[in-house]
Amino acid sequence: MEKKLGVIIIAIKDRKMVPRINTLLGEHGDIILSRQGLNINEDNIQLISLFIKSEANIINSLTGKIGRLNGVKVRTLQLSDIE
Repeated sequence: MEKKLGVIIIAIKDRKMVPRINTLLGEHGDIILSRQGLNINEDNIQLISLFIKSEANIINSLTGKIGRLNGVKVRTLQLSDIE
């Protein structure tokens, strides 16, 4: 299958989900090219941005698991025509 470059943005409103998210990201560490975290204290939101490279089904599996967590929103942009 074709590997795609992409970006995943994770918005966390419930801080109790952070350890579970970190576990999921650790399990998928081989597809993560870069990771950045940002706290927005006045809105009580933590953001994580990931640059990734993987097959679409693996990306979708990861974002699906993250998106099912309470207090967490996830969005993905997959770029198929870069390479």
